[in-house]
Amino acid sequence: MTLYLYKEHYSAMVEHARYDVPNECCGMLAGKGDRVSAVWRATNAQHSPTRYSLDPQDILRGIREADKAGCELIGFYHSHTHTEAYPSKTDMELAFWPECRYVIVSLIDSGHPTLRAFWIADGKVTEDVVEVSASPDA
Repeated sequence: MTLYLYKEHYSAMVEHARYDVPNECCGMLAGKGDRVSAVWRATNAQHSPTRYSLDPQDILRGIREADKAGCELIGFYHSHTHTEAYPSKTDMELAFWPECRYVIVSLIDSGHPTLRAFWIADGKVTEDVVEVSASPDA
């Protein structure tokens, strides 16, 4: 499968990851099906360089905002500050939303961040292709 997002969404996630260094960042993706239409920052309740946890109030806000925009919560994103963009054992254990994608931004090479998307369900990880295109206004 493929996750489609605009350059502005990619840039927003990378900017957030860089801003929250040394800690991991996290946030939500809204859209329809495999197309992202909005990216929202959330608070990493762990305030940690190796773990993240979305504040439950941020998740509730994201679901409400998605409903108001006529879309749905389709994924979550977080950063890895010193490891590759692949789900860690902890990421897999805490993947409670099998219907959502998990996007990881790696800052191993902060000048060239890596962004990858995954489905995580029943301890299995399946990678999606990520297609980034110009903004619809471009």
